[in-house]
This record gives sequence, structure tokens and C-alpha cells, in this order.
Amino acid sequence: MKSPTWTLMAAFITATCSMSLSYSVHSTDIESDFTWPANYQAAVSLSYDDALMSQLAHAIPALDKYGFKASFYLTLANPGTQQGMEQWRSVAANGHELGNHTIFHPCSKSQKDRDWVAAYHDIDTKTLTQIQQEISVANTFLQAIDSQISRTFTIPCGDTETAEGNYVEVIRNDFVAIKGFNPQYDAKFDLLLMPENVSGETLINFVKKAHRQGGIANILFHGIEGDYLTVSNQAHDELLQYLSDNRETLWVDNYRNIMQYVKLKHQPLNPQE
Repeated sequence: MKSPTWTLMAAFITATCSMSLSYSVHSTDIESDFTWPANYQAAVSLSYDDALMSQLAHAIPALDKYGFKASFYLTLANPGTQQGMEQWRSVAANGHELGNHTIFHPCSKSQKDRDWVAAYHDIDTKTLTQIQQEISVANTFLQAIDSQISRTFTIPCGDTETAEGNYVEVIRNDFVAIKGFNPQYDAKFDLLLMPENVSGETLINFVKKAHRQGGIANILFHGIEGDYLTVSNQAHDELLQYLSDNRETLWVDNYRNIMQYVKLKHQPLNPQE
């Protein structure tokens, strides 16, 4: 049975989340000599947040049908992580990434309609050390599932401010990349869509936009044919069929693999000292 906190959180996310998100401030400089491997012209990162059972039931079989690898961002306290533990282990063994989405999904309680955020999970009151420790423990737990030492991260609710300030830079070096928060690279690598109840055409058009820019189409799904922020099996499959039809020019892979390549080949726009 779902906990009251997760039920309320799901209701809030469904009611208030925007489809298109852009978190980072990027340099306007474009490194024109960047190229994707082989003959690829752009990359597509299919991602799935919150460790939802509908992802195991619907997304995984569809991805495996087409031979695509994706990233699944597990919130470790979510019942879907616990109930599907052995399935998630198999998912990782099959080449999908298990990404970090924290243990308790901390969000800002001070934002509008955030009554569902428990006081003890309110990021507004957490110190930088507390959030860093939670994320570090989540990494250790994920390593126990998949034996991997590198992975990527998605930020719950897009909320980055603790009681002591923004935590993104505190954890950045713990990850290959943070989805939507990579200002050291060109903005075309952070194109992000979080869809709900959309058509396959909408998903495909977003991929085409990234393709034109030579960037990454980051599609951050939640429920597939169930749960919340739902996308239908039909729309999801139409997207996968399009990607399959264009697999010679579109690199579809898990986010870790894509961003490892970007880190290797793309000179940071604002190198840190």
C-alpha cells in the first residue's frame, strides 16, 4: 500500500509540474567542433524518475523490445524500489543505468501547494551536510544493487536551495552529470522535457528539436500507462519506433554513457579553477 506521503506527492506533481523544464544558466558560446561518435547527429536520453512499478511493467519491456538503454532514477524510500528490488538489479545488469534520486525525495515545503512535504523532508531546513550525506548514502545503496561506482543524478522537484544555500555544486563531483544542471557545457546538452498525457507526436517533435541543434533530447518520464505524470503506452511506443527508424543518426543510450562522452569530448565553457 502506498504511504500517505507518496500519495500526496504524486497528486501534487501531477497537478503542478511543467512539461518543459530548464534549470541551468549556460554560456551562449557554442563549441562548433564538437561531434557525436560514429555518424550520430544528436543523442537521446530516455529517463524515468521515482522507481515506479509502471516503469517495470511497461517501460522496461518496451525498451528491451527495441534494444534501447535508459536511465532509471530511484528514490530509495519509494515502495517501488523495495518491491522491485530484484527487478531493478536485473534492469541494471541489462545495461540500463540506475541513477540517484535521493533517499527521501526532499523538496521545498515553502513553495505553493507543498503541504504534502513532511517537515523532516523539507529541504528548506536541511544543511548542506545533511543533503550531501543523504545523497551519498543513496549512492552506496545503489552500488549494492548494481555494483556500479559511477552514475548520474536528478534533483527532486528541481529544488536546490537548502538552509545554507544551493547544494548542486557540493555534490557535482560525485556524479558524471546532473540532469538539467550542467552549465559548464552548452545549453543544447540540457534540453529537457517532462511529459504528461502527451501524444507520440509531441515526444517526437522534441527529439527533432534536439536533433536540429545537435544536442541531447532529455526526456524525463514518470508513469508509463499508470502511476502519475502518466504517458500512455501508445505515445511511448510511437517515440521508440521513431527512434528505431532513425537509429543511424540518433544515439539512444543511458544518460551516464552519453555524458561520459560529452565530458571526454566537450571542452567546458567555463572551466573551474
